[in-house]
Amino acid sequence: MNRLANSTSPYLLQHANNPVNWYPWGSEALQKAREENKLILVSIGYSACHWCHVMEHESFEDEKVAAVMNEYFVCIKVDREERPDVDQIYMSAVQLMSGRGGWPLNCICLPDQRPIYGGTYFRKNDWVSLLFNLADFYQNKPDEAEEYAARLTEGIQQYESVGQVAEPAEYTKAGLEQIIGNWKKYFDKTEGGLGNAPKFPMPNNWQCLVRYAHLMKDENVAAQVKLTLHKMAFGGIYDHVGGGFARYSVDGRWHVPHFEKMLYDNAQLLSLYAEAYTWNPDPLYETIAEEIISFILRELTSPDIGFYSALDADSEGKEGKFYIFTKSEIEDILGDAAALFCIYYHITEDGNWEEETSNVLFRKETDEQLAAKLGLPVDVLTEKIRISRQKVFNARAKRVRPGLDYKILASWNSLMLKGLCDAYRAFDKPAYLQTALKNADFMLNELVDENGRLSRVKHGHVAFLDDYANVIDAFIALYQVTFDEEWLHRVKKLADIAIEHYYDPASGIFFYTADDDEQLIARKSEIMDGVTPASNSVMARNLKKLGLFFDDENYHQLSAQLLRNITPQAERYPSAYSNWIMLMLEEIFGTYEVAITGENYEAMRRQIEKNYIPNKIILGGKKGSLPLLHDKFAAGTQIFICKDKTCGLPSRSISEALNQINNF
Repeated sequence: MNRLANSTSPYLLQHANNPVNWYPWGSEALQKAREENKLILVSIGYSACHWCHVMEHESFEDEKVAAVMNEYFVCIKVDREERPDVDQIYMSAVQLMSGRGGWPLNCICLPDQRPIYGGTYFRKNDWVSLLFNLADFYQNKPDEAEEYAARLTEGIQQYESVGQVAEPAEYTKAGLEQIIGNWKKYFDKTEGGLGNAPKFPMPNNWQCLVRYAHLMKDENVAAQVKLTLHKMAFGGIYDHVGGGFARYSVDGRWHVPHFEKMLYDNAQLLSLYAEAYTWNPDPLYETIAEEIISFILRELTSPDIGFYSALDADSEGKEGKFYIFTKSEIEDILGDAAALFCIYYHITEDGNWEEETSNVLFRKETDEQLAAKLGLPVDVLTEKIRISRQKVFNARAKRVRPGLDYKILASWNSLMLKGLCDAYRAFDKPAYLQTALKNADFMLNELVDENGRLSRVKHGHVAFLDDYANVIDAFIALYQVTFDEEWLHRVKKLADIAIEHYYDPASGIFFYTADDDEQLIARKSEIMDGVTPASNSVMARNLKKLGLFFDDENYHQLSAQLLRNITPQAERYPSAYSNWIMLMLEEIFGTYEVAITGENYEAMRRQIEKNYIPNKIILGGKKGSLPLLHDKFAAGTQIFICKDKTCGLPSRSISEALNQINNF
């Protein structure tokens, strides 16, 4: 076994028996490279990555390939989910060199960590040839290697950087319409989503567009959101047997998934479908949200209510094997009920994807449409499918399961915690809140040290900006469903730590790494929203809320500076700045501060949450110390609506409060 054997990361442990003399990222490997003047081979991936497994099997398990790697390189394996800071740097390098990126990510570096070459997946023969060529290049042309490394490292340090914008910004509806107009050009109006293949769910994009459609009264955007949510829920990207979404579909129809299931996707999709339900109460949205939660609790939850990171795409060495069925397999499971089930999920004798005779389950018709076509009452159809689906689920459960990545990450757990809070707000099911509170307690006990600083993983010593940003966001959400001010006081401490150790006053942007963390060859900032929102955009929105909750102008100014810096980029490429655009919406439309005080505050809170008001914060209780609650406790239950430092008269009913909001 190599030096990965003592790792806690499931991904690193998968490589512990490779003949490659792998090291984890750390001082031992880096010092060895310097002392022996050897090139560093940094190989980055994650546990659920299909092509990472393929390259391991083809190359890293091969004795002859390993011999070349061990002879000429110090080989370092990195779990990108544990060390996203390392991944960011070498992903930037590969994108600068090739214009594309992905995983597995393989970078060859000088002994001082500066890269000279990189790429993603390599076939075995190409990989070995490349290694020989690079070793020869470094040995015979070290000056050229040094020159190239210097230029590339300079590029990495400047890549995706932004400058500070000093001038105050003015945000207008007209400007926002132009930004979204650029975005609309990429709408797939037939299958939903953006562009062609592959298709990623991009939940933050659609949450932004839900809010835009509602606040700007844009029916075209509203229709695109509804189409996308429907198509994703009916597509093969959704696990119709066990719930939960795969990471993306390889086609443009949401049909064939890349089968790994990630916590961060499902957590955000839970938030999206919950919020969409309050906006447009489609029963499908509630079903999807419920099934996501069931999937997470069943398959990605630890005994102490921490959330695991992912399920692999592969089982028994084959992508998707756990999830696909032949028609004959369904017939063996269901007998006479198979025919209806096969119609419902488009299961055929020939199969419906690349694996011959195998089927990815998907839907086309609504229950009402199919029931009418088959001449069945809708309730009879849905009950038959429910019974059959449970039988298929039970049969599938006997298969060899995909690998579990049991890392528990602060950042991703926070996304799920927020998802549970959003689901509780939308569906008013106390079990969701109880699970959220247990997860929050787990994080406080396991991921916060005695100084109040976060760890990304249990027993770790490093956290990144996304950990702080998402924990803060989740604890704000938890306050708004409990009115327990302790969550906001914790948030304030975490926000102040983030400002102290991550914020750069010179650029007006947060760094991804802390000032007292290990210093890599570049200190990067995360500004573009992708499959998860950028840590800077989450912090900007957090600071806006904290400025309101605590009446703190410093938080307001930091949030405003962050948004000013990013706005020029958002105008050009809106889909990569969706979380920033949500902050822009709040600047244009303002934020309602809804304070509910008195004995029956909880009943009033539940009632007001049934109304879609995306640009609000909500606070209150029987008592409270927040500035917004000052002098707002009197006999009876009251609702105060405030905005822009102005409050209306107290309301005694939901209808009065909503009328104030509509006429503010």
